[in-house]
Amino acid sequence: MSSHLLDGHYRIVKVFNDEAREKTYLVEDANLPGSQFIIKQLRSPSSNPQTLTILRRLFASKAATLEKLGQEHNQIQKLVAHFEENEEFYIVQEFIPGNPFTDEIIQGKPLREDQVIILLSEILEILVILHSYGVIHRDIKPANIIRRESDKKLVLVNFGTFNEAMTNTVENLEYMPMEQVKGNLKYNSDIYALGMVAIAALMGLPTKQISKLRSQKNRLTGEIIWRHKSLKINRKLAKIIDKMVHFNYRQRYQYATEVLDDLKKLTNYQQDRQKQHQKKLLLVLTGVAGCITLGVGAWQFRLPKPVSDAKQTLYQEGVKKYEAGNYEGAIEDLNQAIKLEPQNAQAYNRRGDAYYRLGDYEQAQTDSSQAILLNPQDANAYFDRGFAYSELGKYKEAIADYTQAIKLNSENAYAYYGRGIARTQLKDNKGAIGDFSKAIALKPQYTEAYLQRGILRRRLKLRQAAIQDFNTIIKINPSDAKAYYQRGLTQFINQQKYAALKDYADAININPKYIEAYLNRGDVYSELGDKLEAAEDYNTILQIDPKFIAAYMHRGIHRFSFGDYKGAIEDYTAALKLDTNNVAAYNNRGNAYLELGNKKAANQDYSRAIAIDANNALAYYNRGVIRAKQSNKQGAIADFTKAAKLFQQQGEKDSYQDAQREIAILQNNSAPAKTTRYRFRKREKN
Repeated sequence: MSSHLLDGHYRIVKVFNDEAREKTYLVEDANLPGSQFIIKQLRSPSSNPQTLTILRRLFASKAATLEKLGQEHNQIQKLVAHFEENEEFYIVQEFIPGNPFTDEIIQGKPLREDQVIILLSEILEILVILHSYGVIHRDIKPANIIRRESDKKLVLVNFGTFNEAMTNTVENLEYMPMEQVKGNLKYNSDIYALGMVAIAALMGLPTKQISKLRSQKNRLTGEIIWRHKSLKINRKLAKIIDKMVHFNYRQRYQYATEVLDDLKKLTNYQQDRQKQHQKKLLLVLTGVAGCITLGVGAWQFRLPKPVSDAKQTLYQEGVKKYEAGNYEGAIEDLNQAIKLEPQNAQAYNRRGDAYYRLGDYEQAQTDSSQAILLNPQDANAYFDRGFAYSELGKYKEAIADYTQAIKLNSENAYAYYGRGIARTQLKDNKGAIGDFSKAIALKPQYTEAYLQRGILRRRLKLRQAAIQDFNTIIKINPSDAKAYYQRGLTQFINQQKYAALKDYADAININPKYIEAYLNRGDVYSELGDKLEAAEDYNTILQIDPKFIAAYMHRGIHRFSFGDYKGAIEDYTAALKLDTNNVAAYNNRGNAYLELGNKKAANQDYSRAIAIDANNALAYYNRGVIRAKQSNKQGAIADFTKAAKLFQQQGEKDSYQDAQREIAILQNNSAPAKTTRYRFRKREKN
């Protein structure tokens, strides 16, 4: 082993991992003979001083949080220390003697249900603590769960927090949900990963086989199909796991406590069933004769009911397939059930739900309508049809259905929320805020209702009330990146730029691939004159998604602001390669060409912008500036006149007055005003 002592006193005993991006060692502390620790060495993605400064701050913040977590729960790997050497970052962690959970998942030898329930319960209890601190593990898999030798407890190790800060590379996809792969990390992404571990344990699938399981998905919905006929498993447990690994994170369990509650109900149910079975055993033994007599009579009554049994079986099979994410299969079974029983309102309702999941909103609306016709008192059918109408853009019809659903069930918070969304689309802001408020009153932890109400309040310039809504979300769920992001937007509008920077940074800490947060933070840095920090944020976005057009546009404006006109042209050209009809890119590139003295290229870009959008006032105004410089008086007047008319129609008073001033100057044969400038489209905030 190397004789070099890390941080002056850690001697490397064994190398566990030796990759370019990350190295892992077993070490001894020379100051504490016999003590062993795990050290991870993380390499910075850049030697840029600004990047290193940001990483140091981020590294120290995350380390401090993980140190607290290790003290909070003894089944979380403790972080002992952290340090930096030669612009590389190191974390020192507790060494846990024991075996990884991979040793317990043996191919072809499934674990018992009770063993899997214990696994889920122990790790979920850990996640409750993690998430309460705003920490997401990011890399739950069997290799990162250790069966501790001393007490046989499961310990969660190898948090992905630091790795996410250092790199945008996505690895270990076997247990990772799609939203995390796409960089949209959620609080319940950890729940998905743990659900995948549970499936592997129940099926006896080692990690190499999990990738094959992930390929067994519903072609349209992406849901994993893992329950086969040969796999005997308690239906209630399977339903819990299905909800843990739901493809759509919105339909998944939102909090670890929710899964724990359902697991507790399951174990209580199993215990009650066992007691009932024992009580009934004597009754069964002493009542055999009576049972036989009753059985004969019952058999006679059952003879004329084969059709009823068939339709019920088909309906139940359809429901099972729907809950398993097999929406096409559910529709096939429900089609048969409806043929056998055309008056089955529930079957129409369920089939409508399946069509909705497949994106066939017209058919979903049709089935919900039939369910309502058969059972006008079914609140769920109105609720479902409201969703279908919303997706079809029929917001008035959606509002009518949500209203009827509320009349039938006034305690349904989701119906108020859905109606609030539809009212927002129709600009009924007062009604929408009322609906979101009612949803919150019925369900005080309803973070999505607070979020939508906060966004709407900001639009109505009720900014302090909006901030209060975002604050409430953060209090309920400290790891809700959207709440920090939306609060940051509100702080920026309030001219609280440094407060906005902090909120964007918090959003990024929770979700290191939050593109919109990087974009808006870059804009704030740009406005504050922090050129390097702004560029770093725009560059980070393009590392995450090289096809994100807004990043090129915003970086182009940023480069232009400090005189890098060639760089700006490169960015606008890159944006145009991705979207050949991007009017703003042509307009802004024309401005950059004009700064470099290339009037011909500028004129061509403005003309292209006008050809794409004949109502683009900025392009007319800017082309008028060039034509005035080229002494094309009539052409300039024509462009300024068109621009003035469009500015007036669009309510842009200052721009309208500028255009009118330019017309007056040209008509009076005066020289163009020295203050005459072309115009940009301002960067729009989300």
